[in-house]
Amino acid sequence: MHLLATPPIGRIVFTDRALPAVQPVNFHLRGEDIVIRTTTGSKLAAATRRAVVAFEADDFDPDTRTGWSVTVVGHARAVDDPAEIAGLAALPLLPWAPGARDHFIVIAAEQVSGRRVHPG
Repeated sequence: MHLLATPPIGRIVFTDRALPAVQPVNFHLRGEDIVIRTTTGSKLAAATRRAVVAFEADDFDPDTRTGWSVTVVGHARAVDDPAEIAGLAALPLLPWAPGARDHFIVIAAEQVSGRRVHPG
C-alpha cells in the first residue's frame, strides 16, 4: 500500500449500467483508505455509492524497464458526515479537473495485490 502514496493519478474501476467502466482520478492515500474527490451527482459518485470497486495505480520507467503496479479491491462509500468532509477537504487532494469537487468517496482496502517489474 505504501507505494500508492507516490503517484498523483490512479484508475477506479466501477460498474456503470451493468458494464465495467474505468476512470482516471487523482487521489490521496489516508492510512489504508483511498480518498477520491469528485462532483456531486457525477456518474462516478452515483456508481460508487456502497459498491465494490477496484482501484489501480502504477509507476513505470520505460528507460530502465522497471516499475510497479498496485490493485486494491474494496467497498466504496460516499462521505456524508460534515465533520469527516471537513477533514477530507483539508487533505492535500486538489482536483485536476475544473469545477467544484465537493463530493468525497472513500475506498476501504479489502484486497491488495501488486507486482514489481524489472529487467531479467
